[in-house]
Amino acid sequence: MDGGNWKEMFAAAEEGDLALVEYHVSRGVDVNYAHPEFLSTPLVASILARQENIVHFLLAAGADPALRSEFDGLTPVQAARRVGWPALEDKLVALGALPLPPVVAGNGWFGRLFSGLFRRSGS
Repeated sequence: MDGGNWKEMFAAAEEGDLALVEYHVSRGVDVNYAHPEFLSTPLVASILARQENIVHFLLAAGADPALRSEFDGLTPVQAARRVGWPALEDKLVALGALPLPPVVAGNGWFGRLFSGLFRRSGS
């Protein structure tokens, strides 16, 4: 695999350039690779960038729905929760990722502080 191709694919995934992502995947770029300079996965990066077409393409191309992105410190499910994308969170779980526990906000300062961080939209 050519690292430069992976870098170009990664940038395209964040920017939403589906044609370029498809091109690199068709040329054998590994959708589950995390380049040592980036330590991030294309799937988590595209989720955080809210690139819906890219996310669904990467999953169809074999992206691991549970693979943690070290740079971001997030799994795909955690990234989906962070951006408030519950339908994707459910899809990732259906594909084999571990679900996150529901967030129950308390009445104290701790609950108020953290209640919005991981709340699913519509919850």
